[in-house]
Amino acid sequence: MSAGEMRKARLIAHAEQLISELLEWSAETERPNLSQIEDKVLGLREQFGQELAREVIEEQEAKRPVPGPTCPQCGREMGYKGQKEITPQTWVGKVRVERGYYYCKHCKAGLFPPG
Repeated sequence: MSAGEMRKARLIAHAEQLISELLEWSAETERPNLSQIEDKVLGLREQFGQELAREVIEEQEAKRPVPGPTCPQCGREMGYKGQKEITPQTWVGKVRVERGYYYCKHCKAGLFPPG
C-alpha cells in the first residue's frame, strides 16, 4: 500500500468513526432540536476538518526544505533543530502537529516552515 493510500485509509477510518458517533448520538438522543443537531454536526465537522488539515500539514513536513530556509530577519540560512510539537489556530480550529523547527543562531529567530 502506498503512502497516499495509507493516508486515505486513515482519513476514511476517521470519517467512519465520526459518522458512527453521529448515528449513535442520534439514536440515543430523543427528539433533539435543531440547535442540538447543529451543535453535534458542527463539532464533528470541526474534528474532521482538523484531521484533514493535520494530514496535509504532516505531508508537507515530509518535504522539508533542504538546505534550511532563509531567516526572515537576517537573511542567513537557518539550521534544522528537529521535530517540535505546535498547535496552530487554523480556520478549522486548533490542529496539533509535529513540524520541523529551524533556528537562526545569528539573530535567535525560530521558524516552522512553510510559515
